[in-house]
Amino acid sequence: MSYRALLTRPVLTWCAVTAAARMPVAMAPLALVFLVRERPGGYSLGAVLAAVYVIGEILAAPVLGLRMRAERARPQMAGGLAVGAAGFAGLGLAPGAHPVVLGVLAFLAGAGPVAVSAGLRALLTGMVPERSVTQALSLESMLTFGIWAAAPALATGLALGAAPAAPLLLQAVLMTAGLAGLWLLPAGWSAEAPEKDAPGRRRALLAAWPVYVLGAASLTLLALAELILPALLEQRGIGLGWAGPLLAGFSLGSVAGSFLYGLRSDWPGPLPAQSLLLVLGVTAGVTAVALLPGAVALGVALAAAGLLQAPAMLTR
Repeated sequence: MSYRALLTRPVLTWCAVTAAARMPVAMAPLALVFLVRERPGGYSLGAVLAAVYVIGEILAAPVLGLRMRAERARPQMAGGLAVGAAGFAGLGLAPGAHPVVLGVLAFLAGAGPVAVSAGLRALLTGMVPERSVTQALSLESMLTFGIWAAAPALATGLALGAAPAAPLLLQAVLMTAGLAGLWLLPAGWSAEAPEKDAPGRRRALLAAWPVYVLGAASLTLLALAELILPALLEQRGIGLGWAGPLLAGFSLGSVAGSFLYGLRSDWPGPLPAQSLLLVLGVTAGVTAVALLPGAVALGVALAAAGLLQAPAMLTR
């Protein structure tokens, strides 16, 4: 099945809503670093705020994920986006607030919309024929990494060219737009199997722990690379403005990797082996970032890591 079959009005509408809902999430770590960069201990405080943001995602994910129901997905996703928009708006409107206040707002911004991505993904797979699901997931991955390509450049440009709080305010506006756009999509999706009770759902989810561990390892690499990149550039005497383009290069590599992986469904080897091999390749690319000296070399390493990161995610 070709990608062309996915170019329908419902799927394109889904893409627009998804972009509005996910762009704020992609901008968040770098935006938080730039928000407090000029305060005493700015980089350390920015890293802490980004960590609190991620902790909000981690703690809320199992709670909100287990509560997500096919038949009432829309109001649940809308509530999550509303909380996230409020958190980003608070950060943008009160950038000089006490670090504890900023931490609470960052926690809410991370926790609120954490289940929305999975809900939108379920909506997409329910909107396309079963034979197109592989291509639909590859399309979603291309869109996701395209967003991640634009997000660092957008966050960097707004923070350095307008005001440190400007990215957070834009994130609040975009998340609100994504909330409104939910009413252009189906209210939910059809469950393929009878609903399990809560203990049964927990057992089913816990049984997939190797996937979670591998995913956590992969995403931790990317989070570390994104958070340390501005300080790494300054330490090496490279212009701070390179942070956005370099991270965009990683995401553009991931877009290419998503497209290439979706062209066929019979890649050699079992999926767990594919995923592990690809994550090791991503690890090598991120390690090279810590060792290579110039901006061009860093860009090549990040792009290569991105090329492998997308299919690693798809195999999981």
